[in-house]
Amino acid sequence: MSSPPLASGPEGPHALRPLLETVLDALTEGRQARGGPLPAGGPQAVAARVRATVGDALPQKGDPDAVHHLVRMLAEGAADPADPLCAAHLHCPPLAVATAADLAASALNPSLDSWDQAPAASELEALVTDALAAEIYAGTRTSDRARPTADTSISAPEANEPPKSTALVTTGGTESNQLALLLAREAHSGTRLVCGANAHHSLTRAAWLLGLPEPVVVPAPAGTLDPAALDEALTELPGPRGSLVVAATAGTTDAGLIDPLTDIADLCAAHGARLHIDAAYGGGLLFSERHRHRLHGIERAHTVTLDLHKLGWQPAAAGLLAVRDPHEPHALHHHADYLNADDDTEAGLPDLLGRSLRTTRRPDILKIAVTLKTLGRDGLGALVDQVCAHAQELARLIQAHPGFELYDPPTISTVLFRPAEASNDTVAAVRRTLLTEGRAILGRAVLDGQLWLKATLLNPHTRPGDLAALLKLVEGHTPR
Repeated sequence: MSSPPLASGPEGPHALRPLLETVLDALTEGRQARGGPLPAGGPQAVAARVRATVGDALPQKGDPDAVHHLVRMLAEGAADPADPLCAAHLHCPPLAVATAADLAASALNPSLDSWDQAPAASELEALVTDALAAEIYAGTRTSDRARPTADTSISAPEANEPPKSTALVTTGGTESNQLALLLAREAHSGTRLVCGANAHHSLTRAAWLLGLPEPVVVPAPAGTLDPAALDEALTELPGPRGSLVVAATAGTTDAGLIDPLTDIADLCAAHGARLHIDAAYGGGLLFSERHRHRLHGIERAHTVTLDLHKLGWQPAAAGLLAVRDPHEPHALHHHADYLNADDDTEAGLPDLLGRSLRTTRRPDILKIAVTLKTLGRDGLGALVDQVCAHAQELARLIQAHPGFELYDPPTISTVLFRPAEASNDTVAAVRRTLLTEGRAILGRAVLDGQLWLKATLLNPHTRPGDLAALLKLVEGHTPR
């Protein structure tokens, strides 16, 4: 038996071309067979189809058609984020340019744990992460702020410039939040997390993972952290300056709400507390001239979570942690002679182990870099504006419909609504019925003691007719 072709090397492109055609055909066939945003039949039906297709997962002899069968099966059984009626989660339809770059990263297979495994990728990561950190820490751009007139792409730093903020690539918001608390713990003894009741669960989980004290949870009565309650908590809590870490949220998972960042930053400054902002969802507003003012104050945070596989249209994973003090990541330094020997480092080979807690790391930065260069800030900003406009349009349709109740006008691209006068059990049943039938994918959120349907709009190609169709489906499945 001849050896199977490699994806990289001289024969790589020729080996990939027929497989790519097979994959594209299988993706198309699977989506057509599905016929909606989700496979019909529920968990048992999907599991049965997967088992029937896979059969023996580790056969004695291989099947040359396995890639077609398994990709088609996965596509048929997928929740399709490109379908306008797939609107439950922060699960974006990835851009074609980003997906193509992701394929190239897989084919070349660099590993960002030592320079000799990823010479170009390591430099690309440094350039792009510094550019994104600068975008965060430059402050809210105003309309009269000077912008480059030619190429707005990433450029090399000038010689003799002072240290700049930087960013570390992560697998997403959860890892970024964990890393933020780790850097805080290493910078100050006695670290304790203070967060709102609206904070993402990964923050309290990170405190547990890092052996920190039980977090102090501040009320968020309107879905956002209450500054008065935060002031009271910071006043009463003991500890040296810098030991308390306040975590604010820019884009909650339930309703897409943004904490009052400037007020929180003022309180942190007054009490000597460290500020972390979880902008995994809302950070994408930075690209929009129309909406970035909502993040005013983000530049005052010590660390910021950013997740571009949400409002950045990247294939997962594409997370980052921006760090205002470029010296703080030095706490992650680790020595492994086979990866970063002292004499190699002294000779000028970059030491990459201090860029992550992970060792083997794929070059997720490539798809981000390709997207930034292809679309630019204006192109990404236009996508952000489109999905925010879709959310406003859906909210208007809900308000105009006597059969629905709107929770609140949307802040970003999340809309909460429910059938008027329906019980929580009815709302839950409507959602599950739509899921089981494969007709629509809506999320759920409990606020003010009521269960709400959640539409998270991340598809820029959604049309008003799609939004009306979504409401019609909910209306048609709500018993009266």
